[in-house]
Amino acid sequence: MESLITSLPMVAKIATNDYVGFTFFVGCMAMMAAAAFFFLSMNSFDKKWRTSILVSGLITFIAAVHYWYMRDYWAVNGESPTFFRYVDWILTVPLMCVEFYLILKVAGAKKSLMWKLILLSVVMLVTGYLGETVYRDQAQIWGLISGIAYFVIVYEIWLGGANKIAREAGGAVLSAHRMLCWFVLVGWAIYPIGYMAGTPGWYDGIFSGLSMDVVYNIGDAINKIGFGLVVYNLAVTATSNE
Repeated sequence: MESLITSLPMVAKIATNDYVGFTFFVGCMAMMAAAAFFFLSMNSFDKKWRTSILVSGLITFIAAVHYWYMRDYWAVNGESPTFFRYVDWILTVPLMCVEFYLILKVAGAKKSLMWKLILLSVVMLVTGYLGETVYRDQAQIWGLISGIAYFVIVYEIWLGGANKIAREAGGAVLSAHRMLCWFVLVGWAIYPIGYMAGTPGWYDGIFSGLSMDVVYNIGDAINKIGFGLVVYNLAVTATSNE
């Protein structure tokens, strides 16, 4: 028994003032709980809303798995788990864009809208990764390209074709669309702050006192769980009206 115990891997100790480790742990547990909630509630809704709820569960489940690894990576190495974070984002952010298409599909949205948003999100993430890891000396340039892709997404959902379809649908669909738009405009704006806190550029000294990982972790929890709750509320409202 003693040899078995000594052979088991030890859990890395997290200091009481390690706010990065704390937010990794809380984020992991919160998104795991959210994933379970969305998966278990799927059968409560009409078939046309189940895919949206399923995607919400996938977003939070994928994030929870990555946060499990990122939490341990931080605890052992004391370094930002940038690779794991971007693998998480390259899977979950396009799925968040898919949510826009799924809630507008009932109002006649075409798949071209979905692919447009997915492509823009991939450009936003790939250029952000390049600026944060590969070409840190040109982080400002890559961050600018990433930011342009982000603002094109904002334009599309607030003023472009997605907004037009949502306005024509009205009711609960319009309300849910607007709420998701606010998450993108305000919630996603958290990430550029984290990017500037962790890369060199003209913004040195403005955000240097912030922890990049704490900013990213808070942003992930707010946006991924929040997106799912908006979709869940739409499904509840639409189902009760029907």
